[in-house]
Amino acid sequence: MKEGSKDLNVRELISQNKSTKSMNTFIEKAIPKGLLIIAIVSILTTIGIVFTLLFETFEFFKRVPFLDFFTGTVLKPLGDNAQFGVLPLLTGTVISSAIAMLVAIPIGMMSAIYLSEYASDRVRRILKPILEILAGIPTIVYGFFALTFVTPLLQHIVPGLQPTNILSPGIVMGIMIIPMVASLSEDAMSAVPNAMREGALGLGSTKLEVTWKVVIPAAMSGIIASFVLGISRAIGETMIVTLASGSTKNFTFDITQSMQTMTSYIVEVNSGDAPAGSTLYYSLYAVAITLFVFTLVMNLLAQYISRKFKEEY
Repeated sequence: MKEGSKDLNVRELISQNKSTKSMNTFIEKAIPKGLLIIAIVSILTTIGIVFTLLFETFEFFKRVPFLDFFTGTVLKPLGDNAQFGVLPLLTGTVISSAIAMLVAIPIGMMSAIYLSEYASDRVRRILKPILEILAGIPTIVYGFFALTFVTPLLQHIVPGLQPTNILSPGIVMGIMIIPMVASLSEDAMSAVPNAMREGALGLGSTKLEVTWKVVIPAAMSGIIASFVLGISRAIGETMIVTLASGSTKNFTFDITQSMQTMTSYIVEVNSGDAPAGSTLYYSLYAVAITLFVFTLVMNLLAQYISRKFKEEY
């Protein structure tokens, strides 16, 4: 009886082992197929977005000449004599992004240098998460901050600053982008081998010389990529400029004036009474695909820089 029960237990163990192996084999085969389906869905979604933008944009350019759109300095989408020049939106987008990067690059780089080269491990573990909290603040909160605090403060400093202007949201966007620039740059500098630092110090270089002449050049690909990604983030920002820069479609380079960006124009038209099938409605897609091309070029540029200047250690 004991031998029979042992044989039965062995058979049960063998059958259980076979079923477990078959289940594991099924899972191993199913996981790659599931991941492939997810990847295909992502690609098809991107293709669908692009084709939707292109289809509606072609309809817009049937009504508005291509050159008039990209060279026009007047944007008056309403009325009998509507004009659809995108240059006021391009100017507002470029100026706000430039102001943002003038704020984000110096502060972000100095923060990255301190965290990578000067801060102790304990200080770095405390300060870096605190810095990255800025990235988790909703952009609409930044928008209200720009409108209700930064603009009134700047009006005491900058003469002639309008209640809605491009300077205030540009500065606040720069504050929002600081964590991206600082975190990515710090990661790039931390990846530089310590042997390079120790070698330079052994040759008599100071800590500052090691940072500027060894570490930063070695991490340049990651640093520049963080700058380009920061610019792309600034170009695509919506709520800050919508709340604080106003909706005046001025073609001007005066940063104290109200201006409108491409993203805020899309919000304005989409939330208004733009009848489907009208030229105003199709202008949404023309501006959207222009914005899409801008951000796509920035991302491709960041990838190119990362590949071209990447150092292998």
